[in-house]
Amino acid sequence: MNYLVIGGGSGIGNSTVNKLLEEGHQVWSTFNSTAIEAATNLNVQQVDASGEFVLENLPDELHGLIYAPGTINLAPFHRIKPEDFIKDYELQVGGAIRAIQQAMKALKKGNGSIVLFSTVAVQTGFNYHSQVASSKGAIEGLTRSLAAEFAPSIRVNCIAPSLTDTPLSSKFINSEAKVEANAKRHPMQRIGNVNDITNAVTFLLNPANSWITGQVLKVDGGMSSVKL
Repeated sequence: MNYLVIGGGSGIGNSTVNKLLEEGHQVWSTFNSTAIEAATNLNVQQVDASGEFVLENLPDELHGLIYAPGTINLAPFHRIKPEDFIKDYELQVGGAIRAIQQAMKALKKGNGSIVLFSTVAVQTGFNYHSQVASSKGAIEGLTRSLAAEFAPSIRVNCIAPSLTDTPLSSKFINSEAKVEANAKRHPMQRIGNVNDITNAVTFLLNPANSWITGQVLKVDGGMSSVKL
């Protein structure tokens, strides 16, 4: 099958690329600052998802699109400039919109599955998360709206993780003490790892799960639903 991964250079995006390749799929992936090398079944393109971009050499038929770029900028609300919210939105929402619009025809032909990313902070309010929660809240709304509009030819779902061990979150878990403190906040007593999220991605991509659309899948160690 043919899959497009936007933001496959690191973290969850890179883990998804590798898992899809291991399963024998053909993958088209973009990267920004962290380069990845093309291979027999991996086509790569450098893209800055925060601005205008054109996806090149896509196949006529796509079976899935994963949009992985993101940021985690935490600060008190009074210190965040309005343009910071807009910049965040451009990457996390605008980039997803641009990618989906360019891939729509191929996804429709392949009865594809779109997987987007939110955060546990949208449905569970946390201090200093207004910037990331605003843009990811828009992603959840986009997920449900497009699921309705694209049905039955394209499925659209979203994953809402809690803190996961990736380069993006490294500044929050850069010591054993921070890892331990964050682990204790979760009912499962650990932070997430990329495999936790990648397994959820491939679950949503799998045609065997083709009756699932418009969902926000909470992969968060129980953070959003279980009170310690």
